[in-house]
Amino acid sequence: ADSGDAELELSAVRHQPEGLEQLLAQTKFTKKELQSLYRGFKNECPSGLVDEETFKLIYSQFFPQGDASTYAHFLFDAFDADRNGALCFQDFAVGLSVLLRGTVHQKLKWAFNLYDINKDGYITKEEMLEIMKSIYDMMGRCTHPALRDSVPAEHVELFFQKMDRNGDGMVTFEEFLETCQKVSSSREGLRHHRHPP
Repeated sequence: ADSGDAELELSAVRHQPEGLEQLLAQTKFTKKELQSLYRGFKNECPSGLVDEETFKLIYSQFFPQGDASTYAHFLFDAFDADRNGALCFQDFAVGLSVLLRGTVHQKLKWAFNLYDINKDGYITKEEMLEIMKSIYDMMGRCTHPALRDSVPAEHVELFFQKMDRNGDGMVTFEEFLETCQKVSSSREGLRHHRHPP
């Protein structure tokens, strides 16, 4: 009876008129997985919606050693597909499905969207630096020895040299995709080289 209740509730929930069938079509989760995710979601967010402050609180629990609030802000924006300032279960489930079960192309598209802070279709050096700094802040005392303040900027310079093919100071999704795929295929090559068949 319990799973039947969850299915009914999932289909009828106020902020989720599309219900279970549409989520099954939109995600790569099974009915059981969606029901279990939904229970967890409702447990944390009884109203069915997560605002940014709540999201930051939940997320910061995973990184007690640093300040996760800025990175959580960027992550919230990436999950908030309809950009209405709140995450409903659908936003959460669709984003999670891409991150856990998506193709390489879908995952890279999601990552690109995270870095593209103003969502104009390009990543600038400034945007990448903001994300990079927020990641270092979040990792906090995990990094030993403590890193120099200039490290995030040095990382961004290196990334940009690789990605910004035409040197216009902006990275398109195509440039991003090409660079990431090159990196992953060269890693594969190294792996095979080390372990001959």
